[in-house]
Amino acid sequence: MKWLTPILFTAAVLVGAACSQPESTNQLATESTYDPATDSLRFEGEVHLRNIRQLTFGGNNAEAYWSFDDNELVFQSDWTNINSAGCDQIFRMRADGQPIDGQQYVPISSGKGRTTCSYFMPDGRIIYGSTHGKMDACPAPVMFAGSRYVWPIYSEYDIYIANPDGTNSELLIGGDSYDAEATVSPDGKYIIFTSTRSGDLDLWRYEIATGDLLQLTSEIGYDGGAFFSRDSQKIVWRASRPTGDDKTNYQDLLTKNMVEPGALDIYVADIDGSNVVKVTELAGANWAPFFHPDGKRILFSSNHHTLGDGGRIFDI
Repeated sequence: MKWLTPILFTAAVLVGAACSQPESTNQLATESTYDPATDSLRFEGEVHLRNIRQLTFGGNNAEAYWSFDDNELVFQSDWTNINSAGCDQIFRMRADGQPIDGQQYVPISSGKGRTTCSYFMPDGRIIYGSTHGKMDACPAPVMFAGSRYVWPIYSEYDIYIANPDGTNSELLIGGDSYDAEATVSPDGKYIIFTSTRSGDLDLWRYEIATGDLLQLTSEIGYDGGAFFSRDSQKIVWRASRPTGDDKTNYQDLLTKNMVEPGALDIYVADIDGSNVVKVTELAGANWAPFFHPDGKRILFSSNHHTLGDGGRIFDI
């Protein structure tokens, strides 16, 4: 798998490549012919990205992840041109934007309930979080508790698996808890996900061959958005470790199925949850971590430098 280049980022799904520029023929320019001035989606002064190509063109499109052969993407979208459900559903597309059997965006989820966080399996099937097993309608959206920005933690979320065309959707991981944010190890052995089955928002590991579950985190606070290293020996994730009044507020929000993602740092550990290392010590929200291919560095997004301006601007 290609783990760094191209890079995906949202709200529109964009792909950035290190040494190629799309032309009118949909071919890619060589290094010698690349002209940053013609790269309309590249911010002035940005030296780390080039040849950015937009793949979606409306609504909110997010959580886009690569297939194991690097040819396709799976993502969630509420774009009304492709989704009439009223909340996020899961879609699959080619990474070059070309159609798949006549469809540019192939629906994967049922069109019922709300979905989140899809990911390819090694065999091409797709896992994703959905509430459709417990409700047909979209759950009520929650973004603020008073003046505080919060995420809803729907206990109706379970993790499903489906064929690449969306057929044969089956419950994979479920129960009365929030089960979502699932990703797959490169060696195809494990799924890591976030769950409230322990009473807190913790990371859990699911062994694909056996269905065995292992709890990986146990400290009070949100643990989520986890990914494996390229060699499948490490995990990286975002976490809060509230204390004092912040801990009380965190636990109060959790009883209401909400979490406030305002103070998060990046952590790494072995795939059994041992040897935990706190990577960042920064204010604000530090999230979306992913291992560099060399296994020695981590990309992540942070707003620590913009908190004085409201903290709404994130950089990688």
